[in-house]
Amino acid sequence: MSSHVDTVVIGGGLLGCATAWMLAQEGGSILLAERDQINQHASGQNAGSLHFQLEYRMMEHGVEAAKKAAEAMPLHLEAAELWQGIADASGEEIEVTQTGGLMLAESAKQARILERKVAIEQGWGLDVRMLDQREVQSVAPYLTENIVAAAFCPVEGKADTRTAGPALARAAIREGASVETRTEVVNIRRDGRRWRLTLRTDAGERDVFSDAVVIAAGVWTTEIGKLIGVDLPTIAVALQMTVSLKVPKFIDHLVQHAGERLSLKQSLDGNVLIGGGWPAKLPHTAGGAPDFSKKPKLLQSSLAGNARVASRVVPQVAEIPMLRSWSGVTTVTPDQLPLVGPVPNAPGVFVATGGSAFTLGPSFARVLTELVAGKTPTTDLSSFDPMRYGKGDV
Repeated sequence: MSSHVDTVVIGGGLLGCATAWMLAQEGGSILLAERDQINQHASGQNAGSLHFQLEYRMMEHGVEAAKKAAEAMPLHLEAAELWQGIADASGEEIEVTQTGGLMLAESAKQARILERKVAIEQGWGLDVRMLDQREVQSVAPYLTENIVAAAFCPVEGKADTRTAGPALARAAIREGASVETRTEVVNIRRDGRRWRLTLRTDAGERDVFSDAVVIAAGVWTTEIGKLIGVDLPTIAVALQMTVSLKVPKFIDHLVQHAGERLSLKQSLDGNVLIGGGWPAKLPHTAGGAPDFSKKPKLLQSSLAGNARVASRVVPQVAEIPMLRSWSGVTTVTPDQLPLVGPVPNAPGVFVATGGSAFTLGPSFARVLTELVAGKTPTTDLSSFDPMRYGKGDV
């Protein structure tokens, strides 16, 4: 038994759900296929930071590396705008707060790094400025007095990772999209002018014909590319996060650090979320490939290191009981830039992944929607072109 749709979206994380919603608004038949459950993986397991400044990992290898990472800044700027209006546009109660973000410096050396970073970002049009020690204490009195400077970006903030993806899935369904969970794409091949996708469910396998295919599969991006016969190189990274018990509100910003792995913020409910790129142990198969069927293991060294930095920067954190820690897996590319655009040698197939995929999810989705519609994207994608890794043949 087979059927036909205009577009198949592979992946039911925030990006896939946002893309299905935007595509459905444009009309046509849309099928979102998720191998597990909506929001089960990276989109529902990260800490929900909306960080439009360059992250610590983008600066630790020097100014030239930071300048290269900043080529994604147009996507950051668009994402900042889209997040602001996503609740109203989708008709869903998505918790998004953009009350500003601080990237901290505890030394003169770190302050100089921030100054160079801010100059790069301002050159791309990001609203960000340097604060001196007095200004930092005035804006964020909960921080240690050892902070000598900070970069402040007023559009940064956080979103509720538990509800954002499912809310956009509901919005997509209201617009006419079909959303199927426990539906794995096991084969993709060209059949005339269309793509023939074999979907596996508990009820068996069936084929779906589609004019366009969107790969929004996160850590499974490389695997899906192999089904088409193209190389979409990604690197799986296991990270861990911690959340505290609810306490009265005292942190107003997204807090990051110029010289340490740290992201820290407080939810509307009062929980303090602590993360920032501390590694977990990624399971592997007997053949050495990442095993995404198993949860990454928490590392005591990462838990201790993350807690140490958080409590040093925000002393009150040391007095708050922690509720739980968890791990998740995200995807980066070999050059740290997003992978966004048409898939080489596969007409009608498009991909988006890598970088800060939760933060950039709405802007990725906007670009994918434009590509599927045959429009020239409003964002220059040349730096993110999958072709940069070669012709794409496996």
